[in-house]
Parts: sequence; structure tokens; C-alpha cells
Amino acid sequence: MAAHEQEPRIAVFLDYENLAIGAKDNLGSAFDFGPVADALAERGRVIHRKAYADWSYFDSDRRMLTRHQVELIDIPQKMGGSRKNAADIKMAIDAIELALDRDYITTFVICTGDSDLSPLVQKLRELDRQVIGVGVRQSTSKLLPPACDEFMFYDNLVSDDEPKQKAKSSKPDEDGPSRSSDISLVTSTLAGLSSSSGTVRSSALKRALLRKDPTFSEAELGFRTFGALLANLADKGLVELTGSGDPEVALSGSSGAEVDELLTALVKEDGPIPLTGLKTALRKRDPDFSERNLGYRNFNSFVTAAEARGIIKITGKADGRMIAAPSKRRRR
Repeated sequence: MAAHEQEPRIAVFLDYENLAIGAKDNLGSAFDFGPVADALAERGRVIHRKAYADWSYFDSDRRMLTRHQVELIDIPQKMGGSRKNAADIKMAIDAIELALDRDYITTFVICTGDSDLSPLVQKLRELDRQVIGVGVRQSTSKLLPPACDEFMFYDNLVSDDEPKQKAKSSKPDEDGPSRSSDISLVTSTLAGLSSSSGTVRSSALKRALLRKDPTFSEAELGFRTFGALLANLADKGLVELTGSGDPEVALSGSSGAEVDELLTALVKEDGPIPLTGLKTALRKRDPDFSERNLGYRNFNSFVTAAEARGIIKITGKADGRMIAAPSKRRRR
């Protein structure tokens, strides 16, 4: 069996009202399916997408979902009637029917924070399907994540950067890729594959990149083959290659160590720094700094990982969070 035929086949079901209201109330922004699609592209081939809602309430969101090839299932609500379970029931029926009818679908992604869909998750697992949940952290019931094989919080998938404008460049730099967005796409995809499947081969990375962006082409970056692109990134210290033919690809540890040293020096010399100004401070010292080149989806993930490694300490809450050097333990 070909390697691509062994990849998970994924079906996605969105309880859209739950997601849209959760994102608006807790994150202050409209729900965007793009980051979810990118995360799922790292896990397998998405072949089925449906979103359930009374679309008269979410008319402005239709175009965004249509761009991502999501089929919209309209659940009209009667005036004065209960709106709680109509979409949930329809979504559960469709998911079970699909599981019974399509044996080749190995993974179901249930996008909701509603614990009412926990029985659906349990039934899908009884049918030997892997279930991934997606929900907004503050609007997700504590009962739902433990029921899934994996649960992704939408908050962690959303980038805190400005939307990237992908400009096509006909002439790459002599040193290699000229578009930082393409380098970020490679490294962030590699990081996602590594966390979900461990060892990553060059061919698997290329397939995941094309699932995220079907227009991706190493030729536009000045390389005849994808292997040549990876070799160039390895020379730059961004990735490490092991083996030949279809080599294993991993994020380089050296670049991460250099950033750790930079971050350590910054907090020691400048004292506590507001989280909102930390990225600007890092870029003043290193204009080429990019958390995406290190494999992080967004800057908050980078900061959280740095605290977990003991590089920094985070104090305060929300926009008042401060970044400082970690406290030294007293010797007894």
C-alpha cells in the first residue's frame, strides 16, 4: 500500500453556533476555520466537512466557510421555539451514518464545546474511530475533552499576528527562500507533524504542506526539488536531516538554543517586560526572530513553552502579564 494511502481520512463536523458564540464572547473575534484546517492537514487528509447552524444568524460567515469547502447544513429555528438541540441532533445522526457507511474514514473531528455531544464521541470510539475535539477553551465543557482521543483548543490554534499577505515572488534570494511565510509554513507544519506522529519523513512533510496550501511549490522558491529546499533550510540551521532518499526531518535544536540565550539575556538586562511588548523587544535584538520558524503556531505558544523550560517567569493576568527572569532557588 502506498504511503499516502495509509494516511488518516478525516471527517469534520462543526457545531457552528457553539464555536461562533464562544469565539466572539471569549476571544473577541469571529471564528475562523482556517487555523483548524491547517492543524487537521498535519494529521491526515480531510475529505468531509459539514457545519450546522441556522445560517440566517451567521450570514456573514458563509463565505469564509465556503472558501474552505465546508458544506453548510441549515437548521432553521421556529420563532419562539427551543434552539438548543436541533443542530446537535442532526450532526450526531449524520456522523453516525457516515461512520457506518464509510469504513475508510478513520478519524472524526467534532468541533464543539457542548457536553451534549459526549455520547456521540463515545459511540464513534466504540465504532473504532479516532475522535478529535475542537472547542473554545472558556466555552468548552470540562466533560468533553476527556471523552476524546485528542482535544485541541481553538485559542491555541489562532495566530496572534496580523494576517499574512502571501505575495508571489518571481526571484528568490541567492541564499534560498525569500518569503518568510513559506519558511514559517514548512517549520510550523513540521512541528505539528512531529507532535502528532513522531518521526517525519520528507515525503510526509511535502504532502502536509500541499494539504495546507495546494499552491506551495519549491520551484517558485528557486529549487528544483523539495529535497534541495530542505537541504538549504538545514544549512541555515532551521531543520535537521537524517538519512538519504526520503530522509527524516526534524526541527533544529540549535536555533532554539540561540533564542533561549537571547530571551534569557533580555529579561535579565531589561527587567520585567510586558508580554505585549516582548516580541517587539526580541525583534530589536534580532530582526529575524520568528516564533513560526521555531515551530510555534503563535507567540503565546512560544512564551508558554519558554516558561515551561524555565527560561522565563510569567506573572499577572490577561493584558497585564509581565515577563521576568525565573526566581533562583535558595540552596539549603
